[in-house]
Amino acid sequence: MAWSWGYSPKIEKFIPLGDFPADRYLIIVKKVIENLGWKLSSVSASGVIAYTGLSFQSYSEEISVRITAGFAIFKSECIGIQLLFNDYGKNEQNLEKFFNEFEYVQYHLKDHWQEELSAFSLLGSPQGDSGLESPALAAKDKIKNVFYLFYPRKGYFVTPLIVDLNILFWFFCAFFSAIYLGLYQQGKIKGVGGMPDFEFLYHFLGANSREQFLKGQWWRLLSQQFVHFSFWHLFSNMYALIYIGLMVENKLGSLKTLCIYLLSGICAGVLSLVYHKTGVMGGASGAILGMFGAFLALLLSKAFERNAARALLISTMILVSYMLLNGWIKNKVDNAAHIGGLISGFLLGLLFFRDRFFGYPVPLLLRYGIGILLVGGTVAGSVLMIPRYQIKAFEALQREYLSNWIDFNQVYRIERDFPKEKKLKIIRESGLEKWKENVRLVKKMNRLLLDDQQVLQREYDGKIAEKGLHLAKLMYEQSEKGSPVFKMEIGKLMMDIEKLKAELAEKQEQLK
Repeated sequence: MAWSWGYSPKIEKFIPLGDFPADRYLIIVKKVIENLGWKLSSVSASGVIAYTGLSFQSYSEEISVRITAGFAIFKSECIGIQLLFNDYGKNEQNLEKFFNEFEYVQYHLKDHWQEELSAFSLLGSPQGDSGLESPALAAKDKIKNVFYLFYPRKGYFVTPLIVDLNILFWFFCAFFSAIYLGLYQQGKIKGVGGMPDFEFLYHFLGANSREQFLKGQWWRLLSQQFVHFSFWHLFSNMYALIYIGLMVENKLGSLKTLCIYLLSGICAGVLSLVYHKTGVMGGASGAILGMFGAFLALLLSKAFERNAARALLISTMILVSYMLLNGWIKNKVDNAAHIGGLISGFLLGLLFFRDRFFGYPVPLLLRYGIGILLVGGTVAGSVLMIPRYQIKAFEALQREYLSNWIDFNQVYRIERDFPKEKKLKIIRESGLEKWKENVRLVKKMNRLLLDDQQVLQREYDGKIAEKGLHLAKLMYEQSEKGSPVFKMEIGKLMMDIEKLKAELAEKQEQLK
């Protein structure tokens, strides 16, 4: 079985008609499609379009037979994004099924041509030949080779521009990142915790985070849509964007497509900021899910013929479900952005495609204004809704707290034969002073606005600091007296601290 490969896998076969009448050929084609259970979409004197049912290999295929210049051109083309760029032999199977059934139908119709011709002359799709000339996958026919995917032209202008900008910006980011890492390795740039400061790097390149957004850097809601963290991140996003951009821009036009992409990307970024308290956000996937949302709106708004819409709706829902499921499974996938983009894109798609709402016509310019106002209101509302947690300040205090705790380990390294004064000095400097400092740090933490995880951490930091200070005091007194008078109590305190650590870890896991 031959597999078809490509961005949109398909198979075509040219059949010379010779003296065979075109109308008779199309009558057979129509009967074949009906016998195979495929859904007719368009029937005219120029050809037939139909859609196969759902399959594991490629969701559904668009089947077309066109009569032109003495040839019948059979084409089977996959609907939806194909994994690994192939159809797993499905188009070849369709071709084989079609021509096997063709011979059977041709034989059984030989005595009924006249009545079939009369019925066929009365039959046709409501849109006539226009349905054949503009099928659901017509936009894909503009892609002659891989370079056409990146070349702007009429009917496919904004999508390749966005793709090209993303690719160019990724190369710029890769070049700048290489320079940054080179300077870090030479010791000319400081890192964080012995590693390069990737958070600084991504922020410099335009990525977003709650902290930066709340500082008034709202422009990052746009810039983050062009920041990708790896080549695969870029490739998978651009692959999906080209597919959905072809379908949406062909129906809505370039300006509406651009608005949907950017505005749904902004909404995706906003929901991501609301959901994620920390971390760096970037990538075009939120905007791309917005395009898928708009496409779903088109499919549900009769922008496509019924059977074509059904086939496209199934494949699109499967793909969107996979994207969202993948987001739930993988920790580093921003599903909040995906959901925000999908919902906003769906609403914007309805707004820009329909020209009447509640029975009243709404001018296009007004619809643009409504879309921008809705997105602007979403952004402004998020500023009021997002708590301004003092995460950075808490993390700085936490690092200091843990550093003091680590220093306390010096106390456990005291040898028995150390002089008394040396023992007391170590306990005083690495024990008493460090735990007193930690008690003060916890008091500073109490003045910060924190989320649930950090509040829990702060609570246990306070408990452990009190136990640690008490432990250090007993150790100091015991060393002063020169006898293990507090041995039992010291052992109990050490066990209590370990129990508190275990409790904290368990509760933190429950909060996740």
